[in-house]
Amino acid sequence: MFVNIDNDESLTHHGRMALDLLPVVDATPAAACCTPRTAPAISEDDAQQLARTLKALADPTRLRLLSLIAAHEGGEACVCDLTEPVGLSQPTVSHHLKQLTEAGLVTREKRGVWAYFTIVPGALDAVTGHLQAHLRVADPAA
Repeated sequence: MFVNIDNDESLTHHGRMALDLLPVVDATPAAACCTPRTAPAISEDDAQQLARTLKALADPTRLRLLSLIAAHEGGEACVCDLTEPVGLSQPTVSHHLKQLTEAGLVTREKRGVWAYFTIVPGALDAVTGHLQAHLRVADPAA
């Protein structure tokens, strides 16, 4: 049985749909809509951590900073070498680098008055590994 909810006749005088006009759904197990999980889902803690990391990566300036750090000799760059290429002030660049550091994507080492940043080995591989492990549709043939 189908109900045309666009038809004015299916509405009461208060503008609400009359509940007796809704279709009746068979609640027997044979009509269940759920399918079983075939792989573990990401845990709440892992989802929170991955979301923080992805949020740090979701900024174009931060992606450029990661690229600039990786492009420097030895994969290490001084904050003084990163401000001009992104066209932002040193405090703004430092803020973005702090976000990347807190997300576990870069490390910071203070040398005199300058801070040097290095990409954490394997950090980006860990992000892609989480995405592949938890967001890939399981192969039904496997």
